[in-house]
Amino acid sequence: MSATVEYVQDFVQVDGARLGIQVYPEPVGPAGAPVVLVAPAMGVRARYYRPFATALRAAGLAVVVADLRGTGESTPRPSRACRYGYTELAADIGAVRTALKARFDGRPTLLLGHSLGGQAAVLHLALHGEQEVDGLVLVAVGIPYWRDFTGPRRYGVLPYTQGIAATTRLLGVWPGWGFGGRQARGVIRDWAHTARTGRFPHLDGVDTEAAVRQIRTPVLAVSVDDDQYTPHPTLDRLCAKLAAAPVVRERHGGPDGVALDHFTWVRHAAEPLAARVAAFAATLPAR
Repeated sequence: MSATVEYVQDFVQVDGARLGIQVYPEPVGPAGAPVVLVAPAMGVRARYYRPFATALRAAGLAVVVADLRGTGESTPRPSRACRYGYTELAADIGAVRTALKARFDGRPTLLLGHSLGGQAAVLHLALHGEQEVDGLVLVAVGIPYWRDFTGPRRYGVLPYTQGIAATTRLLGVWPGWGFGGRQARGVIRDWAHTARTGRFPHLDGVDTEAAVRQIRTPVLAVSVDDDQYTPHPTLDRLCAKLAAAPVVRERHGGPDGVALDHFTWVRHAAEPLAARVAAFAATLPAR
């Protein structure tokens, strides 16, 4: 792995929130490289993805990583006063895309989501349209439905996720005790719904399950072998919802026996996964 590349920190204002975005230098090569907008996992700062962003850039892609609302450089800090949930996370992706439009207008654009960021990317396409998005990449993403876990974990996921939801309702905010970082109660409510039912919740009166079935954007969906939070079946369930989209489904193991879990793929498989994303981008039809 080459040395990580420095980024420029920028911000996008939306609905009283400030979204932090990290814009990496243009890749070496012809102008007009495809653009990848990375949406992180729950509670994970954008800067965690520097090794992966560096690898994406080395593979010939322009890269922007956006902190999710309430995480890293993005505000507001989750508190009892915060009511945002999946609706706002999906809309935030649109706000970042709009802010970047002047800089990257006309170039092939991919959304790349990890875990919660992948769910937000899917919901963004479902709720706000697919215009000017050419591809969707899901890495270590899934619907964490308790029945899709195997062995003893299956019977622990439901009480664990619903216990977090109950604690959040009681406290008005999830303090981040051992999981997910500090989160607004709406985010935990919607996440716990997916774990309990295997379905996205209705958002602003919209049947999101039906809306997701209408997405036609090409998808590359990658799960990793030792993912403790979104194992292979949870991504299979999400892919099944994308009934109208052409989906390339892949499973990846670690290099030379290195285990890849929900987080370590960012460092230990950055280069091969970045190369795979670049190859996927090269197959996307012209808009």
